[in-house]
Amino acid sequence: MFDDIIEAAARIIERDGLGAVSTNAVAETAGVSIGSLYQYFPNQVVILAELTRRERELLRKGVSSASLKREDASMEHALEGMIEAAVAHQLARPHLARALDFAEASLDMVFETELIGENITSSVAGVLRRYGYPDADEAAQDLVSMAKGMIDAAGLAGETDAAALSARVRRAVLGYLRY
Repeated sequence: MFDDIIEAAARIIERDGLGAVSTNAVAETAGVSIGSLYQYFPNQVVILAELTRRERELLRKGVSSASLKREDASMEHALEGMIEAAVAHQLARPHLARALDFAEASLDMVFETELIGENITSSVAGVLRRYGYPDADEAAQDLVSMAKGMIDAAGLAGETDAAALSARVRRAVLGYLRY
C-alpha cells in the first residue's frame, strides 16, 4: 500500500501537476481510504518527500549500476553508461522529474540532497580513479555539476531525445577530461 500511495502521487503530478497533490486525491488515485493513507503519511508534504526519496534512489542505483557494469570498458565507455543512466532517469518521467526538482526546495531535504549528490560524485570519482585520472575527486564534482545542469535544463526545456542529450553531455564530459 505504501508504494501504491507513492506511485499515485507520481501519477497525479504527471497528469495534473504538483498543485493537484492532496491527501484526498492521492488516496482516491491509489484506491485506498483516506484513513489507510494517514496510517503511512500524515500529510501531502510527507508523501512528496517519500516520492522524492524514491526517485533519487532510482537515479543513484542507475548511475551506480552503470559504473559497475562497464568496469572492463574504457573510462569513456564507463562514463557514457553513467550519463545514459542519468539521462534515462530524467527523461523517463520528465514532468515528474521537473516537478520534484521544484518541490525539493520546500521539502527541507538539504542533507539528503547533498548525500545523493555525494554518492553519485563518489561513483564518478571511482571510475576516474580506476583509470588514473588526476584530481579525480575535483574532476568528478565538476563533471556531475556540469552533467546535472545540462540534464536538468534539457528536462525543463521539454526535451525527449535521450540519445541526443546523452551525446551532448558526453561531448561536454569528454571535452572537460581531455583539457
